[in-house]
Amino acid sequence: MATRSNSLPSTSPASPSERPKTLVSLATAVFHVLDLSPTSPTLSEIVAFDTADGVYDVAWSESHDSLLIAAVADGSVKIYDTALPPAANPIRSLQEHTREVHSADYNPTRRDSFLTSSWDDTVKLWTVDRPTSVRTFKEHAYCVYNAAWNPRHSDVFCSASGDCTLRIWDVREMGSTMIIPAHEFEILACDWNKYDDCLLASASVDKSIKIWDVRSYRVPIAILNGHGYAVRKVKFSPHRRNLLASCSYDMSVCLWDFMVEDSLVGRHDHHTEFAVGVDMSVLVEGLLASTGWDELVYVWQQGMDPRAV
Repeated sequence: MATRSNSLPSTSPASPSERPKTLVSLATAVFHVLDLSPTSPTLSEIVAFDTADGVYDVAWSESHDSLLIAAVADGSVKIYDTALPPAANPIRSLQEHTREVHSADYNPTRRDSFLTSSWDDTVKLWTVDRPTSVRTFKEHAYCVYNAAWNPRHSDVFCSASGDCTLRIWDVREMGSTMIIPAHEFEILACDWNKYDDCLLASASVDKSIKIWDVRSYRVPIAILNGHGYAVRKVKFSPHRRNLLASCSYDMSVCLWDFMVEDSLVGRHDHHTEFAVGVDMSVLVEGLLASTGWDELVYVWQQGMDPRAV
């Protein structure tokens, strides 16, 4: 896997459709859309798409349940329609970023736009029906590894960068509205709390996760330590306010309750290579998915052993 450093897997466990689906991008420059049966713990492939390079992230459209956005290592943003055969895809390839595109996030409230972040130090705002971006946000001094919409405010998003800062943006403003010097090392991921729109998490190369309240951001309200290497991804639960999941280059997936003293409430060491993707289902409470450089996808219910499924 070390020979494919530009091909990081990611996982997103639920589309807006009625049945839970898992979408996975793999390090072989192919990503697969998988269906999780509601009656058995088996995954079946719906469709697979070849890409010119590795895929760093994927995001389902919030308005069309067959559309998805792929962040590709060749600097492109590709839009796929799972209702069409692979030969008819991608339906659009957006070529504006000048380096690897590292994340994609669809607006969950407005549902007409999405963000991408890139190693070219920028975040771009797009709509599906436009061939060019709506706007480019350029303030970070190094790679922007993640950008995520606020779950309640349709114009607000956060970004996480290798310049060690979190930035809060409002698309109606000319520049960022808040700069948080969150870590002393690169920040690889960020996510908003789904129940308190003023809380967000940052995950860093320094092996920690920090929880921030933007109403008083001088110091974090919680620091979560427990990973042995860089924390690659962090996701708040869509069902429980205090719960979040993370994955790390230490090959583990951890569950945390940031409001209690012993915040680490679960740890899974099922991957045999870097764990680089983790998410929680919006449709099924407690359903998690993870993937890693071992080219394996695990889907399991919280409280169970991922390897037992």
